[in-house]
Amino acid sequence: MFYFPAEYFLQVYSLPLIAEVKFQNDYFSEYPEQIRVGSDSTAISYTRKSGYYAIHYNNQPKTVAPGAILQLNDGAMSTKGYAYAVFPGEPNQSEQGKLSPVYTIEPNGSLAVPTGLVFIRFAEGVDVKSQHEAINRAGYEVVKSLDYAPHAAWLRAQSGNIADAIAKIPQLEAIPKVENIEPQMLMERGLRLEH
Repeated sequence: MFYFPAEYFLQVYSLPLIAEVKFQNDYFSEYPEQIRVGSDSTAISYTRKSGYYAIHYNNQPKTVAPGAILQLNDGAMSTKGYAYAVFPGEPNQSEQGKLSPVYTIEPNGSLAVPTGLVFIRFAEGVDVKSQHEAINRAGYEVVKSLDYAPHAAWLRAQSGNIADAIAKIPQLEAIPKVENIEPQMLMERGLRLEH
C-alpha cells in the first residue's frame, strides 16, 4: 500500500484555477444595435459592429492616425471640417476627438460612421420653416436648410450628441407629413466599373 500525503493528493487531483472572466465594457451602449431607415420596400439596415470604433476629429488631420483602417471625410456638408477615422479594437480614455461606434450596412457589410446629422423631408408643399417648433419639440435643431428643396433640411440633436440624434429618430417620424428621415452615415466610396 502506498502512502501519499494529503497535500500531494490535493495538488494532483484538484481542478485547475479558473481564470477571472472580465466582460468588455460596451462603450457604445447608448447607441442602438440596429438602425433601420426607409420604407419596407426600400429599407436600409445598419448594424452596430463590435470591435471597431470611429474618432471624429475637429480638424481634418494631415496624416492618418496609426492603426486606422479607414479614413472618411464628409466634404462640403461639414461646417467644422470633421474627418473620421475607423480603428479596430476598443477605444481607450486617451483618444482625442469624439468617439462613436461603427455600423455595417446590410447586406454588403460596408463600414458606416454616423455623423450626428439627420436628413428630414416633408411632403411637397410643407415648408421646413413651418415645422421648426415640431422639430424643436422632438429634440432637434435645423443645421442647414436647402434652398432648392424648402421641404427638406439637415438636423442635429439639440444636445449635440450623436447617440441622441439616432435615438430620437422615432420622435421625428411622429411629426405629421414627414416622408423621409435618414441619419447621415459616411461610408467608403466604392468605384463602379462600367463595361
